[in-house]
Amino acid sequence: MATDFWSSSHYKRWIVDRATLRQARAEDLLYVEDPEHLDFLAIYFAEVVAKLGRSLHLAQRAIATATVFFRRFYLKNSYCETDPFIVAAACCYLASKAEEFPVHIKNVVSDARRMFGQEPYNVKTFPTDNTKLAEMEFYLVDDLDCDLTVFHPYRTLLTLCKSAEDQPEEESEAGEVGVGVNAEDGSRYWGTGQGQLELPSGGLQTAWFIINDTFRSELCLLYPPHLIAIAAIYLTCVFNPATQSAIAASHEPTPTPRRSSRHAADKSSTQDPLTFLAGLNVSLPLVATIAQEIIAMYTLWERYRDKLSEKKSEADATPPPVDGNGMTAAMLTDILTRMREARMQDHIQQQGRQMAVNRILERTQGAG
Repeated sequence: MATDFWSSSHYKRWIVDRATLRQARAEDLLYVEDPEHLDFLAIYFAEVVAKLGRSLHLAQRAIATATVFFRRFYLKNSYCETDPFIVAAACCYLASKAEEFPVHIKNVVSDARRMFGQEPYNVKTFPTDNTKLAEMEFYLVDDLDCDLTVFHPYRTLLTLCKSAEDQPEEESEAGEVGVGVNAEDGSRYWGTGQGQLELPSGGLQTAWFIINDTFRSELCLLYPPHLIAIAAIYLTCVFNPATQSAIAASHEPTPTPRRSSRHAADKSSTQDPLTFLAGLNVSLPLVATIAQEIIAMYTLWERYRDKLSEKKSEADATPPPVDGNGMTAAMLTDILTRMREARMQDHIQQQGRQMAVNRILERTQGAG
């Protein structure tokens, strides 16, 4: 695996701008009633990939890689012209090999067919033939330009931060870290590289979970992974109560003692998370922008509910009603189905018109 993110295909070919994202969704926008539905579909399919990955017992890093593969594929394709469910299965299968968590193709097909055939997906056309998934994998690798190396924010998080608790599971799942900003900035992007930020109990896990959540958006296509990791650390300072207490304690005025004391020495050694972040060799306004986009994703996600995970009352098996701005997985399944049906109808009409034009040309040529 490449060790330098800045010389990798991930950085050179798969970090795009928002104009590219809009262009990628241009055809889908023709068949969707509300453009916001496409943002909900981004969450929806992240959940699809994650559920299938967990069913296959993939590590979180492999699930993240599968999600990135899915996002990259749909930079070149549209939801309405493809079957996103077989694409999601192919992404999990390919990511399991790319991240060295191999699973048998038969297990991927059987688990995907079982999961997608149930509510809220109700996909009755998922193939039973293994060769169909293998064929989709071939098309996926082709559209990915064989770029299967994916850098994730997890390793950057563990490189910059440590916890009072041991994190052996996260350490094993984090993967490799890319080093270097560019030739002028030196070999590390976090300032001097001296020391790590020690987060209070639960702080590192909070940052890890925030990174997991970012894959429900398209941030992995817009920003380098180390910036996403730093934004997650920044949001941990906001969301995690223990980290908030540590920040408050680091800013409390310390009375000058007559003589040195162990308490004063311990307090002076406490690292301020905000000072640590300010010392990083990154653009803090850009980090703040990413943090705002993560918060916006959470705001959207609050309006999305997966019917399967909703708690139903014992007296009534019907899930609680969704307000006018809310969205469920079942509703998104219907939206996707209507998009694909409308696109297919347009395709048939275009073929009919083309055939009519061809017949007119043939008659004209015959008469001439």
